[in-house]
Formats: sequence, structure tokens, C-alpha cells
Amino acid sequence: MAQSAPVLWFTGLSGAGKTTIASEVIHRLQRKGVRAELLDGDEIRSSLSSDLGFSRQDRDLQVQRIGWIANLLSRNNIVVLVSAISPYREARSKALAGLQRGLEIFIDASLETVEKRDTKGLYKKARAGEIKGFTGIDDPYEHPEFPELRINTAEKSLQQSVEEVLTLLVKEGVIESA
Repeated sequence: MAQSAPVLWFTGLSGAGKTTIASEVIHRLQRKGVRAELLDGDEIRSSLSSDLGFSRQDRDLQVQRIGWIANLLSRNNIVVLVSAISPYREARSKALAGLQRGLEIFIDASLETVEKRDTKGLYKKARAGEIKGFTGIDDPYEHPEFPELRINTAEKSLQQSVEEVLTLLVKEGVIESA
């Protein structure tokens, strides 16, 4: 059986930079002729997972669904970049374990950093009690223990962050050069 394309699972708090980095990596891969797809947690929640709420059980099911789609795509030799908060370590670990080549990328930004960025006003609403069960405020985010890559977006530019991901893909044999 041929080896599947890798799935890069970007995890971190809302506003950490997961989708921004993943989107730029996708563009760079596609320019190199690599088949790649971005699975964004927010987009999947508004479509395939529109029936789910934000309980732990629902969040775990969201991660399971994303993992299933990612596995299907990677088996068909499409590099998959998942951008999803996926706050619970156990659910992420199960999803990654179900992939032939799952790589966890922790987009690390402190709560203080993401609250300053808060472009959607979500942290402000959560602090005001308008949003209940918000990850990082009144629901936990469990940091990865041993991610393949950790990128602190308060310390690194978008370009530096993208280059780190591309370097990982070179090591994985997906591309020849960053």
C-alpha cells in the first residue's frame, strides 16, 4: 500500500494564527504543484457539523469528523492541513492516531496575545458572559504534549511560521525545498 499524504493538524486557541498560517502554506504547496486541501474547523462547523453545539462531547465529535475527512483525503494523496482549535488532547490524539501520517502542529499564542488580536470580538463577549464554554476562558485548552512542531506566533512572523511548516514538509519528503 502506498504511503498516504500527511495530515498537518494545526491546533491552538482561537486567534492564534492557525488558519492564517495554514492558508499561506496551502498557497505555497499549490504553487509547487502539490495537491493540498485546508479543512477549517469553523467552516466544517457551519456545514457538516452544524448540528453540533460546544459541549465536550460535541467538540470531540467535531474533531472525529474532521479526522475522518482528513484521512479520506490523505489516503488519496492529498496533503491535508487541518485548522481547528480541537481543545482536548484525548480527542486530538485519537484523531491523529487514526491517520497514517498525522503531524500535530501547535500554534502557540498566549491568552493575552489572542485577546489582543480578538478580531471577531469573541474573547470580549466570553469575558462579558455572552458566550459560555469559550475555549481559554471558561473551557480548557489542553496543550499538545509532544507536537511535531510548535510555533509561537507572538514571537514569529507569518513568513517565519510558514517556513517552519514547509521545512517540516521537506523532512517528510512532501516537497524538495521550502
